[in-house]
Amino acid sequence: MTAIFNATGPVPLVPPRPAPETAQQPAAPLSVGPVLELPGTPPAALVPVNREGRPVGVFVVTGGHVRYRPLPDPDRLLVAAAGVLAVGLVTAGATALVRRRPPAVGRLNMGPGGWVSFRGVRIPPPRAARPWWARLLRARRLVPER
Repeated sequence: MTAIFNATGPVPLVPPRPAPETAQQPAAPLSVGPVLELPGTPPAALVPVNREGRPVGVFVVTGGHVRYRPLPDPDRLLVAAAGVLAVGLVTAGATALVRRRPPAVGRLNMGPGGWVSFRGVRIPPPRAARPWWARLLRARRLVPER
């Protein structure tokens, strides 16, 4: 165990937290709109709430009870929809690239008389005489070699 000595006094383990600068600035005022009376059997009233000129929610007063109903932010909804769309497109593109296979046979042309022409088709690379795992294990064939 190591002890640290400080001639000026004890050092606090947690540094003091500076006062937040946002607390000094006045918060954006919430403006409460006019009370809207709704017709109906139990009379109801709506009180819209705005912040910085945008509606953020509404107070619903019905039968002596007050409830707050937040409104969805259209900007956040649009960003979330764009994000979901981007993830879906990237996933669909990756799936399409993985599943895409080249055709087994290249261009085929029908010649005169019904014969098949492979002109312009690349020749497939030659396959190894034995598979890689047989070469790795030095496996021998069970049938006699010629």
